[in-house]
Amino acid sequence: MSQSKYEKAIELFDAANREDPNMEFDGEKEWPKELLYSYRMGEMIDRYAPDADDAMKLAVRAQHIQRWKSPRDAYPMDRKGYLKWRSDLYKFHAQTAGELLAQAGYDEEFIERVKTAVAKRGLKTNPDTQLLEDVTDLVFIEHYMLAFANKHPEYSEEKWIDIIRKTWNKMSPDAQQFALAGNITLPEPLVPLIQKAVAGE
Repeated sequence: MSQSKYEKAIELFDAANREDPNMEFDGEKEWPKELLYSYRMGEMIDRYAPDADDAMKLAVRAQHIQRWKSPRDAYPMDRKGYLKWRSDLYKFHAQTAGELLAQAGYDEEFIERVKTAVAKRGLKTNPDTQLLEDVTDLVFIEHYMLAFANKHPEYSEEKWIDIIRKTWNKMSPDAQQFALAGNITLPEPLVPLIQKAVAGE
């Protein structure tokens, strides 16, 4: 049986992320960091939006594709440098995804749709971009928020509530409801802060 375009694209995405020199543990197993992230994104969209089409399943898998190739410290370590890094990063991910999708045999219209979501264009107005943002935020809360907190013990409770609120406000009402309904694992030590942030205290 011949390989489908979707299977080929996933294979190409996984091969690209397998090159990540940074490793991360998930339980017993050590993974290339962005390959693990990509799998977690794919697993989350299957839970949150099981009816999502192939374009969106591929967009979420491309969210951090080869991120290590554009390191944060290559830019000035100030707010302006951070914003420029983020902006360039979105374009880099979209471009990389587009090239791999072309290799897999997808047409320009399909590729452009994926690139628009991955580049984070039209958040709050483009349903694809919003879906990718929802999945990103749900994955961050479930898998990465606690590690981020542990890296910043100097942050005050007020700062944490602000960070959680900003994440929460980027999510659609559906994603917020999904998180509150117990569909994701909240980082236990941060639950009181999450509750405060969401309650708007």
